[in-house]
Amino acid sequence: MDTEKYKLYTKGGDKGRTSLVGGQRVPKYDIRLESYGTIDELNSFVGVLLAHELEEEDKKFLFWLQHKLFSVGGYLATDTTQDDVHTVTSVTESAVARVEREIDRLDDMVPPIKAFILPSGGAITAAAHVCRTVCRRAERIIYRLNSETPLDVNVLRFVNRLSDYFFALARKEVFRINGEEIVWTYDHEDL
Repeated sequence: MDTEKYKLYTKGGDKGRTSLVGGQRVPKYDIRLESYGTIDELNSFVGVLLAHELEEEDKKFLFWLQHKLFSVGGYLATDTTQDDVHTVTSVTESAVARVEREIDRLDDMVPPIKAFILPSGGAITAAAHVCRTVCRRAERIIYRLNSETPLDVNVLRFVNRLSDYFFALARKEVFRINGEEIVWTYDHEDL
C-alpha cells in the first residue's frame, strides 16, 4: 500500500482561521474550537492519568473513555447547522449509562462523603482531580456553545457525568493508596 506522508503543518491557520469538519473556515477563537480544544486537553490529561499505576479495570475504562472523548471532539468540530454528524462521533444513551455504572462501581468502594475533599493525596488522585476540573471547564464552554447552537443532549449528559466519574475515581484511589481522604478544614492556619 502506497501512502503519501503529509506535513504536520499546513500554514492554513497562519492568519488566525482554521477549518471545522466539513471545511467551514472559522476564527481560531471560535467557541466551537474552544469546546473541542478543551475536550482534547481533557483527553491529554486522561493520558497522563493512564501513565500512573492504575488497576486494570480502571485502565480499560479510561482507554474506552479516550476513544469516546475523541468522538465528542469530532462531534463538537462539526457545525451541525451545515453538516451532518458522522455516526462515529455520536454519543449514545448507552455511553452515558456506562459512565454512570462506572461512577456507581467506584462510589460503592468508598465511605460516604462527610466533608469537603481537597484535590490531593497522591499523584493518581491529583491527576484525576485535574481531569475533573478540566472536564468542568469543558462543560461550561460546551454549554455556552449549546446556547448558540443546540447540541445533542447525550453529549451534554456525557460530559456532565465525566466530571463526577473523575471525582469518584479520585476518591477510590486516595482510599486505595492512603487509606483516607484529605479534607478541608476552616481552621487550616492551626495545622
